[in-house]
Amino acid sequence: MQAGQPQQKRQRRKDARPSEILEAGLALFAERGFAATRLDDVAKRAGIAKGTVYLYFSSKESLFEAALKDRMVSTMEGVGELTASFAGSTEELLRLVLARIYGQMIEGDAGVLLRILIGEGDRFPDLVKMYREIALAKGMATMKSILKRAEARGELRVAADDIDPRMIVAPIAILAIGGKVFGAQSHGDRDAFLERHLDLVLRGLLSANAER
Repeated sequence: MQAGQPQQKRQRRKDARPSEILEAGLALFAERGFAATRLDDVAKRAGIAKGTVYLYFSSKESLFEAALKDRMVSTMEGVGELTASFAGSTEELLRLVLARIYGQMIEGDAGVLLRILIGEGDRFPDLVKMYREIALAKGMATMKSILKRAEARGELRVAADDIDPRMIVAPIAILAIGGKVFGAQSHGDRDAFLERHLDLVLRGLLSANAER
């Protein structure tokens, strides 16, 4: 039994490496930006040999793509699962959904990715294309499903197809980017901001007879 323990430990370590590399990459992206980050530096930050990074990520772009999927797409997939099984009102659903997105974008490091896209996207158009096709498309489809659900329940003031889903999540992106550029103090009272955001969204979307 003991003879197999070192091998099991090595296997657990190997299984954890992609996430360790991802965390190191995100930390360096936050500190240096995309252009100034090298995979060799990512390996050093992760405490692994240089060649090991390339076993999992062939380039900085592939590392950025993995970060998009891990930090943004996975969040929206979770929101989609919640929406599909949720039995409550649209107001209750939006409160849960926006709080979850706020948590990832503001308290997590997804805002780092947005800052890179805005600050360096003109030099790295493939990153912008990647974001649109992988993260933005998933996010907008998920928000549209929430609107369609609300429409089917008779809770919307206007047709779901007449509402741009970006209007629902745009304040979150603004707060996230501001925090990464100007520091956490720029957030102010996050909970109060979320409540004002929710109030604005709910008043704009829901009909007078919507379930509360």
